[in-house]
Amino acid sequence: MLKVAMLSQWHVHAKGYANEFNQSGRAKIVAVWDEEPARGKAFAESLDCPFYENLDELLASDIDAVCVTTPTTMHRDVIAKACKAGKHIFTEKALEVTVEETEALAKEIEKSDKTFGISYPHKTNPVYRYIKARIAEGAFGKLSLIRYRNAHNGVSGNWLPEYWFDGTKSGGGAMMDLGCHGMYFLCDIGGKPKRISALFNQFYGTGLDENAICTVEFENGTIGVNETSFISYSAPGVVEIYGTEGSLIAVGDQITFNSELYKDKEVPALDKTPVESPIERFISACEKGEKYPAEMGLEEAMALTVLLDNSYKADEANKIVVL
Repeated sequence: MLKVAMLSQWHVHAKGYANEFNQSGRAKIVAVWDEEPARGKAFAESLDCPFYENLDELLASDIDAVCVTTPTTMHRDVIAKACKAGKHIFTEKALEVTVEETEALAKEIEKSDKTFGISYPHKTNPVYRYIKARIAEGAFGKLSLIRYRNAHNGVSGNWLPEYWFDGTKSGGGAMMDLGCHGMYFLCDIGGKPKRISALFNQFYGTGLDENAICTVEFENGTIGVNETSFISYSAPGVVEIYGTEGSLIAVGDQITFNSELYKDKEVPALDKTPVESPIERFISACEKGEKYPAEMGLEEAMALTVLLDNSYKADEANKIVVL
């Protein structure tokens, strides 16, 4: 049984992650630390485990792993400490806000002999997996355009917590949060980025990006578009893939797919068979002594920060960033 400590309840997914660890039958939350003691004590009480006010004291205990759900801007310090303490680490995205901070943290992660995993839940989505399978078999020919839209009404619907808009903690708004899913999709499909442009704005005056779009040109010539928003009502997830020999449009899990490869044969159906979640992959990697869970390790974490960091730089400077 993997003994896991929750590090902060700042992130909105913290409670869900804790529940998933406890319900796995292979791991258990045995301790909590939080940069805000009152919140941490209540979180620990809800999980029926001890609260540690001192992080170093917690990391010196006999826990096996930590789940990092602190403010994003605290990741470097907290994760570096966990690495040095010899703990397995599962973290919420993004790993860090800037490329420089991510590279510094990556050195600590690489030195550790423990498992490191990052939460990329959309990689387990049936549509995501379907697209990867069709690309692998060449069904699109040469990719020309990738478009990914993931949005909700967290600001316009007034249900995101107020602290979510403190940029000194979150590192950014819609693109740094919800936009991560589209960014790691572009990384996964497009390859190495070459140029990045972005346009972010806000309707409700939160001080952070509420409505955002990023465009990436990849070295292979593919163009990727990532759209996200905190002000979109009842917005379905949309993915579009266009190539020289095929195209796909997915709205939710409804797919329209055409390809020369399947011109004279039956198109594969969408496989909705459940696969391991990010946390389940992390637990499995810990059990097997693997450094990184499949598709959710350090390389993928670093690639995400490259796109995020440079999209914010592009918007702020009102120019195309050349990598």
